[in-house]
Amino acid sequence: MAEPATEGEEAPKKKSKLPILIGLVLMLLLGGGAFYAMYSGLIFGSSEPAAEGEAAATAEGGGEHGEGGEGGAGLPGVAFVALDPMVISLNDAKARHLRFSAQLEVAPAHQAEVEALKPRVMDVLNGFLRAVEMKDLEDPSALLRLRAQMLRRVQIVVGEGKVNDLLIVEFVMN
Repeated sequence: MAEPATEGEEAPKKKSKLPILIGLVLMLLLGGGAFYAMYSGLIFGSSEPAAEGEAAATAEGGGEHGEGGEGGAGLPGVAFVALDPMVISLNDAKARHLRFSAQLEVAPAHQAEVEALKPRVMDVLNGFLRAVEMKDLEDPSALLRLRAQMLRRVQIVVGEGKVNDLLIVEFVMN
């Protein structure tokens, strides 16, 4: 049988919480170090060949923000074709107008072809924007949807693979 506790003996001691605290502190330090290593690129960062390619492109382009070959803005292989600004009367009860201007991002090899087809591009964009209803223009996400639709129409007119993107410079209703 178990003997009753005598006056000279003490109750069993509780386990110390020191190992749990040390483990928690180490976990936080190691987690923070891992985050910093990944965030700064020490782990899974850019490889050496990519860094050398960036240095070569910078040296070739005349600096980070300098003129870069045919691209113009430090982007080799990109040219921009500016479209003339348009003022389009919208079809609603109020006499409202839309001021629109854009640029087409093209490969330098196709820049002359796209420049030659600029009147057709302007006609397609003008016809499309006149057909757009006012409620579609007032929607906050309308610009992204309209941009995608206009880009598709421009690509059809100019030809596949010649226009990479449509950059909207001005889109103002008054």
